[in-house]
Amino acid sequence: MSRIGVKPIELSKGVEVNVDNNNVVTVKGPQGTLAEQIHKDILVKVEENTILVERPTNNKKHRSLHGLSRSLVANMVDGVVKGYEKKLNLVGVGYRANKQGNKLVLNLGFSHPVEMTDPEGVTTEVPSQTEILVKGINKQKVGNYAAKIRELRKPEPYKGKGIRYSDEIVRRKEGKTGK
Repeated sequence: MSRIGVKPIELSKGVEVNVDNNNVVTVKGPQGTLAEQIHKDILVKVEENTILVERPTNNKKHRSLHGLSRSLVANMVDGVVKGYEKKLNLVGVGYRANKQGNKLVLNLGFSHPVEMTDPEGVTTEVPSQTEILVKGINKQKVGNYAAKIRELRKPEPYKGKGIRYSDEIVRRKEGKTGK
């Protein structure tokens, strides 16, 4: 049995869930609306204030889709209620970030500043020059955009310079030693 797939998803007040004939799950909440196509073999039942995700058989494909589908629906419900947020820190001399409209401008030691436009459904905030907050209701989009920002300058192990997640620990290495 799937440990994740069998758990019911609790709905809070103000959240509406609809499942159409093509197995498209639409979740509306105070933060916005999300829709996701769930595999046609997986059954999504909406009861009074819970959602149940069931699989038709016990074969390997259905078992693997069961927990995945339940997690996708649960993430949509959490997203429209609370939203998601990733915090990035810039570590390094001269590394700065600022916001210009819907563009994020990063000075990362390159010969030119790097400009990134916020994707649809994702916003960025710059509370200080060395912090970036990526916010949105879609967990996948928030994580992907934060990963793209981090990819510009990954933290290096010798001086620890780069862009890192706020909860990330960078293992430091000892440099060369002279004779």
